[in-house]
Amino acid sequence: MKPATAAKKLDVYLPATPAEFRDGTISRTELAALQTDPPQWLRDLRANGPHPKNLVAGKLGISNSGLVRGEITEALTTEQINALLAEMPDWLAAEREQHVEVLREERRVRSLHADRRRAKEQAEAETAGE
Repeated sequence: MKPATAAKKLDVYLPATPAEFRDGTISRTELAALQTDPPQWLRDLRANGPHPKNLVAGKLGISNSGLVRGEITEALTTEQINALLAEMPDWLAAEREQHVEVLREERRVRSLHADRRRAKEQAEAETAGE
């Protein structure tokens, strides 16, 4: 597979990986080996970063779109993420609140759809039993 695909599966920022990783192809066997017994460079990247945007957003408790609105365009290290969390700028606090509301609404809608599905299935079962 391409290095970008492997990096995504490993949750690491591709430009921060070693040249031999970026310049080659990675077999599924090699990927499995990296996942089960990560080399030191991979352990260091996972612990310290820089991290890809999806992980930065997750660690900050916001969406990827929230990163853009907060003008965070590059990968951040764990230290930078922790500094942002400690500082808690207004934009980050607002994005965190908005993200919680969005997740709450998504759960509400999923629950509503599940209730409707159960009611429909129950009605169908009752109709079939007549």
